[in-house]
Amino acid sequence: MKRSLTTTLSTFAIGLSICASPAFAQHEKPEKSQTEAAPAKPSKPAKQLAQKTVTKDASVTIAGKQIDYTVAASRITLKNTKDEPRASLFYVSYVKKEVKDAIKRPVLFAFNGGPGSSAVWLHLGALGPKIIPTSTDGTTPLMPPITVKDNPLSILDVADLVFIDPVSTGYSKIEKNGKPQEFHSVDGDISSVGDFIRRWITENKRWSSPKFILGESYGGVRAAGLASHLQSRYGMHLNGVVLLSSLLDFSTVKPSNGNDLAYITYLPALTATAHHHAVVKGDRDKLIAEANTFAYGEYATALLKGNKLPAADKNKIAAKIASLTGVSKQIILDNNLRLSSTRFRKELLRSKGMILGRFDARVSWNGISKSSNYPSYDPSFSVAKGAFSTAMLAYLGDDLGWIDEQPYEILTGKVHPWSWGANNRFVNVAPKLVDALAENPKLKILVQCGHTDLATPAGGILHSINHLDLPKALRDNISVAWYDAGHMFYLNQPDLVKCRKDLVNFITSATKAP
Repeated sequence: MKRSLTTTLSTFAIGLSICASPAFAQHEKPEKSQTEAAPAKPSKPAKQLAQKTVTKDASVTIAGKQIDYTVAASRITLKNTKDEPRASLFYVSYVKKEVKDAIKRPVLFAFNGGPGSSAVWLHLGALGPKIIPTSTDGTTPLMPPITVKDNPLSILDVADLVFIDPVSTGYSKIEKNGKPQEFHSVDGDISSVGDFIRRWITENKRWSSPKFILGESYGGVRAAGLASHLQSRYGMHLNGVVLLSSLLDFSTVKPSNGNDLAYITYLPALTATAHHHAVVKGDRDKLIAEANTFAYGEYATALLKGNKLPAADKNKIAAKIASLTGVSKQIILDNNLRLSSTRFRKELLRSKGMILGRFDARVSWNGISKSSNYPSYDPSFSVAKGAFSTAMLAYLGDDLGWIDEQPYEILTGKVHPWSWGANNRFVNVAPKLVDALAENPKLKILVQCGHTDLATPAGGILHSINHLDLPKALRDNISVAWYDAGHMFYLNQPDLVKCRKDLVNFITSATKAP
């Protein structure tokens, strides 16, 4: 049942758009975000450094219980068949101490996306025993500088944690016998992270442990690929895969001439956002359900008709979209019924001079250019970037004692050019998830979705999930959890509480004997 990754050469824009953030940068319109990381030339192989590890014993209180653990910051060097170093991957691990049958304790590997993002967002934003403080709802920045504090909502009480920085991110680097093209591609990335996981499992004697992987954003593409790769290449069957604010098929979020699917998948998120800002009123969940039904019904039919859609029907559809999004009917008609999320972010609160966030559309800040039809930056990314950058460097250097002469690449363009593959097709790793479930029917999948995520809207991955070619028994292995905020919904404190509960239940159920 092995299938190759379907990929796309559709544009350099897809690759550039993704590296700018934990997920993707703006992809519908050309106005570039001010926070976007500029593409860079592939870095030269770094000089080989001596392998080193720093460890520290600490404790944190989770769910009223003290959890003693050992934290380690280190690198694992990947080698070629001649035993020469190709790349070294930096990671930070947290292992609970004094555990009975420690080798059978669950271990979870986590990473963010990009491509070009380190694992700092999941590491210090949600899962680890240290966390970066945020405002209660995560929509406003705190006074800098920001330092980490204990995280009582960490999942370290139920699983050991390993946060991986893929090649060229964080402190991970290409060594003298490696080449950028070996790692900066869909398949090369999956292979190198898979090799890292195999090595960590082997060196830490954890083959008998239940194993989980969690990927955010493009990390979901990596996670789906790994679910198949790890078991086919190394015989490593996973217990669970978590897809947090992820996607599987780029055609669901990347509109193009002749591909209107993204307008359908985005619509419910636009409705949820308009409701949050009180532009559209009523019961939120009913409105979202209405938007979903309309999107896959009348709206999809209208888009399929293209220019053959009668004028009366076009006016009717435009009026309905306006009622669900709060954007004027005329703007929707001017855009031929195709309201991009980028235009929506500028239009919804234009009368107030505000633009919306892309990662979290609950965030609204003053727009810079009043005349432009598109936002020039993403305020929701601005909320997080500075805090996470400062806190991560202080934590690694001051708390853990990891000193490195290279800068920590939190977000980088060094992974570009990124190879998406050939044959003029979109990246789609959904078949890899099908392969993994078919060969490992005990594998559980948790899909985590934020209502106001306009980077990787929930509609995209849910469309992919609904179209997986699986029997019902295996489709039942997949569950979906919802959160009020956006892409990094865990920055919203109520969502972080729910996220912990959902993950604890997922890990517990996925390791429970029938």
